[in-house]
Amino acid sequence: MYLNKALVYGNLTRDPEMKSLPSGTQVTSFSIATNRVWKDKDGGKQESPEFHNIVVFGRQAETVAQYLKKGSSALVEGRMQTRSWESDGVKKYRTEIVADRVQFGPRAGGPGAPSATVSTGGADVPQSQAPATDIEYPEEDIKPEDIPF
Repeated sequence: MYLNKALVYGNLTRDPEMKSLPSGTQVTSFSIATNRVWKDKDGGKQESPEFHNIVVFGRQAETVAQYLKKGSSALVEGRMQTRSWESDGVKKYRTEIVADRVQFGPRAGGPGAPSATVSTGGADVPQSQAPATDIEYPEEDIKPEDIPF
């Protein structure tokens, strides 16, 4: 079994750019910054930013382009993909996350502004209107030998 799954939460480093494919499908691209924070051996705080290129297709691409902007926070779930092309005789590569779901982070706004939106099948709705998901966990103990893999 193989697994190609990416999950990042951070802030947009630029406004999303929406384009249209020849087929008419909308494509939006943007970049998210994440920070890794740790203490070095002397106890000093260290930070290391990472920048992730994100691509979104379809209706969700339109929603992202409409509601997100530079500085907005977002949770992106998708798969990693590396593209290559040749430009001026030089082979170039770009690794990006092709998003399956984009969930908006908290909004800075006045009273009554939704705190977050939830992606439900490509349409984002305020979290307060999202269907409640009550998870009922089993009361029995799970033994490692019961797991089939």
